[in-house]
Amino acid sequence: MRDAGLPAAGAPAAPILAASRVGKSFGALQVLQDVSIDIGRGEAVGIVGPNGAGKTTLFNVLSGAYAPSSGQVFLEGRDVTQLDAAARCRLGVARSHQVPRPFGGMTVFENLHVAASVGAGAGAQRAQELCLRSLRLCGMLGVANRRADTLGLLDRKRLEMARALATDPQILLLDEIGGGLTDGEALELVAIIREILAGGVTIVWIEHIVHVLLQVVQRLVCMESGRIIADGDPHAVMKDPAVIEAYLGSVSI
Repeated sequence: MRDAGLPAAGAPAAPILAASRVGKSFGALQVLQDVSIDIGRGEAVGIVGPNGAGKTTLFNVLSGAYAPSSGQVFLEGRDVTQLDAAARCRLGVARSHQVPRPFGGMTVFENLHVAASVGAGAGAQRAQELCLRSLRLCGMLGVANRRADTLGLLDRKRLEMARALATDPQILLLDEIGGGLTDGEALELVAIIREILAGGVTIVWIEHIVHVLLQVVQRLVCMESGRIIADGDPHAVMKDPAVIEAYLGSVSI
């Protein structure tokens, strides 16, 4: 993993990633409203909420895919609000997407090599190292030379994670990586995500399959109508009356 950039002894540790009073509108539609969140280095944070709560839009703002309509985004205390997704990727922010987006005509290895060489800006030798590490970690060595468009859903999900990891991230944003999978398949991804976390990468994970999410995260955030309505211990959050009112009946627990 890349240099963690730890603060000097005695200095307070800034959150690795933070949003401060972020809003996002599309015309008259307000999707995020005054969202503030701090993600600590090494944390595993889950984000839940009903469809339309603003979860993926928040990821798009944090990763640089969208510019916020208001508020700021900070990476290790640095204001990165004006930086695009490519620049934030070079600084260590990587993400997956709800629907896998591989380069279908390329092999699995070639997909990772693009991520390492373009996303991370790695030279030839370092790019090879990043690709091989990602393939091993995500259990994809056996399909490294297969075209991405021939993969089944579970392997496409693995490829989403492997490609993000090939950028050598400090923080990994996972957007419904378990979506569409059986419980058994989702648990295979849980084992990989735990290993990624143990390797020092901070995890923020949006997921509707909460009983799977709770096997990894130490903290849970619930969003509803573009706002954060609860943030804390996962089991306490799921018992919060506001969360139950907003979410009951729309989630698999």
